[in-house]
Amino acid sequence: MAKLRAIKGGRSEDTARENYKSKLKKHRAMNMYKTAIFIVLVVVIAIIIYARYESHVYTGYEVLDSHERIAPDSQKDLRLGDCFVSYSHDGIHCIDASGRTVWDQGYEIQDIKMDICDDVVAVASYNGRDIYILNKDEKLGSFKTNLPIRDITVAKTGRVTAVLNSSDSALINTYSPKGDLLYSGQMHMSGSGYPVSIALSPGGNLLCVSFIYVDAGTIKSTVAFYNLTEVGDNYTDFLVSSYDYTDLIVPEVGFLDDSTAYAVGDERFMIYKGSDQPESIGEHLFRDEIKSVYAGEGYLALVYKGDETKYRADVYNTSDDLVGKFDIDFDYSDILFEKDDLVIYNDSRCLIYTYRGREKFDGSFRNGVRLIVPTDKAYRYVLSTQISVENIRLN
Repeated sequence: MAKLRAIKGGRSEDTARENYKSKLKKHRAMNMYKTAIFIVLVVVIAIIIYARYESHVYTGYEVLDSHERIAPDSQKDLRLGDCFVSYSHDGIHCIDASGRTVWDQGYEIQDIKMDICDDVVAVASYNGRDIYILNKDEKLGSFKTNLPIRDITVAKTGRVTAVLNSSDSALINTYSPKGDLLYSGQMHMSGSGYPVSIALSPGGNLLCVSFIYVDAGTIKSTVAFYNLTEVGDNYTDFLVSSYDYTDLIVPEVGFLDDSTAYAVGDERFMIYKGSDQPESIGEHLFRDEIKSVYAGEGYLALVYKGDETKYRADVYNTSDDLVGKFDIDFDYSDILFEKDDLVIYNDSRCLIYTYRGREKFDGSFRNGVRLIVPTDKAYRYVLSTQISVENIRLN
């Protein structure tokens, strides 16, 4: 009997265990079902919110705060990171979003040469010998060159390259912010040609130079890349790659990021890729005359006269893809790039497109705007006017 009771008891325990496992399995399945429903609802809500955000068109703006300033007509404004600089022939000063002057640098320059990379600015005098390097927070350095300056370019590291004029040649020297000579190259007009445009990559490792020269009565251009690191030590004169173009003048070169460069000529533009030895990844011919060129946030915009509207901006990304064609029906003064939007404006009107071509804003300003500075918040901007610095939010 004891043995039979033991067997019966074992079966009862097995049955209870099976019932428990079944209930636990159903409970877990129900929890998974509820979790799946919750995730689906969250995704649906997120899609609805995003769709509304994408389709929302702003019609005006609200001034969040305003700070008084007096800006003479002789001064010009340029973006410097999330601040801006106001400059003239007798000095430059940096202003933040609250209208506060961060620093002030005096000089006497009649023909100003200036370049900005991110939040670093370099200022020099054409045919002068003084170079000033500053960022949005402080002065990084200043120094004198031994020959007259013809052009400058700066990296966000503060490294600066200058084209210096000699009697029968041009020197292309690269300096630290304190004036230490890091690289020097001599270019003869009869040999390598004369430098027309120069650009440093944001990190300061690559230097792109556009040269022009005449060969057998034919105008030719060369776009050359110099690697100013230990990689370039393995090449003659640090020259790692170059591209020759016949019957083409290339008046502008620049970088979209540390591994993407561009060159714009009078009938075509080119995109180059590579952080060590840039290679050409695309050439584009065009018939219409280019009115202006803008670059930023990994995008390149070429503005032509339009067919149906006054102007048309063709925007390309770092992969040489045409992002879109954007119509502009007014005389703009500036174009700036944000992560998701293209902002086109003048002193009285602003037009904002997403890169997908959706119009987000088309409105007017209450005060004459000299400059728009984007912030880290969507559709919030700092407006520089002649009498104020305004922080606004589109609505």
